[in-house]
Amino acid sequence: MLLGLLVLAAGLRLAGYDAATALAALWQGAAGSWYALTSATLVRAVPLIIIGLGIALAFRGGALNIGAEGQFYAGAIAATWVGLHVAGRPAGVATTSVLLAATLAGMAWVVVPVWLKLRFGVLEVISTLLLNFVAESLVSLMVQGPLQEAQHIYPQSDLIAEAARLPLLPGTRLHAGLLLALVGAVALWYVFARTLWGFRLRAVGAGPRAAEISGRIDARRMGAVALLGSGALAGLAGGVEVSGVSYALFQNLSPGYGFTAIAVALLARLHPLGVVATGILFGALEAGAGAMQRDAGVPAVAVYVVEAVVIVVVLLAEASARRATAVRVAA
Repeated sequence: MLLGLLVLAAGLRLAGYDAATALAALWQGAAGSWYALTSATLVRAVPLIIIGLGIALAFRGGALNIGAEGQFYAGAIAATWVGLHVAGRPAGVATTSVLLAATLAGMAWVVVPVWLKLRFGVLEVISTLLLNFVAESLVSLMVQGPLQEAQHIYPQSDLIAEAARLPLLPGTRLHAGLLLALVGAVALWYVFARTLWGFRLRAVGAGPRAAEISGRIDARRMGAVALLGSGALAGLAGGVEVSGVSYALFQNLSPGYGFTAIAVALLARLHPLGVVATGILFGALEAGAGAMQRDAGVPAVAVYVVEAVVIVVVLLAEASARRATAVRVAA
């Protein structure tokens, strides 16, 4: 992280910006006040954590889900449709219905890649990635067609019912989705570390052929279930975003959460509790980027330098550790 900030500062100086002012704005926007922490950093961290947990689940099972962005949008579409039709229902029933619909939609969106892999051996990397573009186009179709707001002027939906919205922490924009993310992280950690199913999943991810021969584990089935669970969590993140933040569906609802969450999961080394920490880190960088652009005139995309350096450093450290382990084993 320190190296990333140093590289960012050097780049800003070379580009003619005041690096000290930019970094101060980055800090203020991310954690400079209680409101910045709760209403910017943590709000942005919630979808990253939830999707990151799904990515960790898939990767642990040897399934490379690159389609979380599309699954997020599928969940957002379903959540919006249900949210527009639950007016008058009790708040608990309405929010549960919205989140359940989003979860099922995210899972349904990954059914085709699962079927293609099991039936024809199509790599899920390709099928899930391509479905991202389909999902984005579907959102565009929905907000200019069946789900467009009542006046048919703007490419977005009407606001969902009040009862379908997640409760907020008083005085902030932070919603109950954070609690869902934390509970999900603890639950997934327990599954990985304390259950037979979690052990089998990790065994398949570590070596599918060895798991099949030595453990008599159906690697294809485990990978399929992991991929479905990953899609469900990404869809849930879309529902949480609609019911907790935007209250409506529109184009570009996600600023790339599905792709950033891959980095979040990898940086945490696929550890569910680590995903919480890295999700908050990336949420802070995303929140600080907006403040940096607003207060210091530095393009928000500059913060990607920090994210990239952090990821590269961690990957290099892991590669060095693997080489050192191999040398010790050989000795």
